[in-house]
Amino acid sequence: MSLIDESPERIYELIKETVPLHPLLISKAVALPDTEEDGYSPVYRSGYSPDRLISRMHNSLDTLYALFEFGYKFYKDRRAFGVRQKLPDGTLGKYQWQTYKTVRQRRNNLASGVFFVLENNPYRGNSEIHQNLQYDPSKKNKSFVLTIFSPNRAEWALADMACIAYSITNTALYDTLGPATSQYILELTESPIVLCSKDKIERLVALKKAHPALVNLIVIVSMDKLDDVKDAHLKPLAAANKIALYDYDQVEKLGETNPLDPIPPTPDTIFTISFTSGTTGAHPKGVVLTHANAVAASTFRYVKDFKPSGIRLYSFLPMAHIFERGNIQQALNIGAEIGFPLSTGITSLYDDVKELQPSPLPTVPRILSKLLAAVKAETVNNTEKPWVKYIYTRAINEKLRMQAQPRDDDLNPRHPVYDVFLDALREKFGLRSVEYMVTGSSPNSPDTLKFLKAALNIGISNGYGSTESFAGIMRTKSFDHNPGSVGPIGITTEFRLKDLPEMNYTTKDKEGPRGELLLRGPQIFREYYKNPEATAEAFDKDGWFHTGDVARVDPENDNRLFIIDRAKNFFKLAQGEFVTPEKIENVYLATNPHLQQLFVHGNSLESYLVGIVGLDPVTIGSYLKEKFNDEICNQNDILRLLNDPVNKKKFLLDLNAAAKDELQGFEKLHNVEIYFEPLTVERDIITPTQKIKRPLCTKFFQENLNRMYQEGSILRNEKL
Repeated sequence: MSLIDESPERIYELIKETVPLHPLLISKAVALPDTEEDGYSPVYRSGYSPDRLISRMHNSLDTLYALFEFGYKFYKDRRAFGVRQKLPDGTLGKYQWQTYKTVRQRRNNLASGVFFVLENNPYRGNSEIHQNLQYDPSKKNKSFVLTIFSPNRAEWALADMACIAYSITNTALYDTLGPATSQYILELTESPIVLCSKDKIERLVALKKAHPALVNLIVIVSMDKLDDVKDAHLKPLAAANKIALYDYDQVEKLGETNPLDPIPPTPDTIFTISFTSGTTGAHPKGVVLTHANAVAASTFRYVKDFKPSGIRLYSFLPMAHIFERGNIQQALNIGAEIGFPLSTGITSLYDDVKELQPSPLPTVPRILSKLLAAVKAETVNNTEKPWVKYIYTRAINEKLRMQAQPRDDDLNPRHPVYDVFLDALREKFGLRSVEYMVTGSSPNSPDTLKFLKAALNIGISNGYGSTESFAGIMRTKSFDHNPGSVGPIGITTEFRLKDLPEMNYTTKDKEGPRGELLLRGPQIFREYYKNPEATAEAFDKDGWFHTGDVARVDPENDNRLFIIDRAKNFFKLAQGEFVTPEKIENVYLATNPHLQQLFVHGNSLESYLVGIVGLDPVTIGSYLKEKFNDEICNQNDILRLLNDPVNKKKFLLDLNAAAKDELQGFEKLHNVEIYFEPLTVERDIITPTQKIKRPLCTKFFQENLNRMYQEGSILRNEKL
């Protein structure tokens, strides 16, 4: 059902009149009457529309193509894609922009050229995939799969636009997948073409050479221009492995010479197959996301973020993941300016933000933690400048008090004096124009959110979503007075909780219903690609998607949701107590800012927990100075200090003291080993979104775990 039910001629004006919805209208969820069943909570929906789920802004705006073409009428002369100049001395200059008119034409040229190089390819064989590569407007729901493999850049977004306009399904590879998983995805999708950055070409050719099953891969298109001299070896190398190699300039020129009309998709057309990074160590699952899912996700964003005058977005979160894909598509739909990075480093990020001055800034908890440490060092921990420390401590504390007051709107309470200092601090960090940040992907410490909002005088919205829900389905207000939840459910999705008695979570718990989070609605995916078993396991008979996340509903706080655990990550200790390690890890990480990573382990043969600790290189210095009265910069020296048995015991006591009120005795760590970044994607023990692959992590650290249990509890004589 549409949010707006009027003729297309009035859509734009009606959208401007309707959205963004007032925060008070979407600030609560309601339980639907007579929907509670044995073992389940009631069904919850947005208080704005309890009688229906909303799937789109208007009936005519039912695909990403329709949304873009509609917006294009109003935004065609606006700036669309911005890329910074690299100056002769190696430094970066200003952003150079292409308009929506330019990128729309390039979109058509690129897609037309893709069909040309596939149809006229000398390496086409007799496979079913190769027999169906021709341009055919009647087959908009039966496409080959185009693969994109590159860091964030304008050409990535252009490839996405081309696929949308010509009903081509796409998927993405990314560096941290590794060659085995990349090979698995290419083989499963039978992808005939990869659009990639130049540095990926030789890797892809080698992959095909090593794996005969990749016979369908016959085209690679470089996003970077191929130099006739420096890159002369690449085309013969590709040809020797039955791959035709081009660059974007060549393909776009072929498309311009041989133009094809767009093939508008339908709501059921598959937009993308987004492969999730599994935590079990098995192959990732391909989440099939349609245009209907994408439009529902866009509608969820519209009601919060629509701005007729346009916004400026900095695209630095990985575009291979669905969160950033959704950000980009929404930005294109509303005529936003989108700036892209030339590098993926943190230093480059800060410099780009200062130059670009975006208005929203989507981010992730890890970046917020680094920002927190930097802001504290500049203000409340600035011992080198006592006056600066004094004034900012006063200003931040007052702002914390003001922002903690409940409000119906979503506005930042202003202070006539302190705001001058706080605004100057925000500008110093390059965030002058940033109106709010959006964060998700993993739990955020409420204290981190509170402090940054106060210190930088900025809004931070905390949300929840997954690949299967096309990113966010709920989000807090930017100036939520009591951070910690992931907000009320949005207008496109409904949820309920399922009892997990084996984990002591039930929908009758006195602190509010708790249980596994189940989702249903137009934003939820329909299936896993070529994996009917996993699809059947994910959905129940009533169409509810079982997320595997454990949530709590707060009935005293507008039925907002808190993510508190994972449903399958639990084990029993020797004394019979059930333990959920992810919950414990989140508590320690939230209460000990000098930690960046933690892997908690236990089993039924042992009576206590042990852990692998990863220190935060930015904040550990403050901890050492406060607790050990020592200033050490060298990481090896820090590890020698903290892994000394006496110091390690003190360190562990501090960890447990900070988490004291949130963990029971059997949930506390009794021994640890301490490192800097022990959990890495390269070791294949965490996913690119920092989720722990527990079976693989246990196997990798088995010697460490055995050593800690042989050493025993270093807190044996301590009262925990």
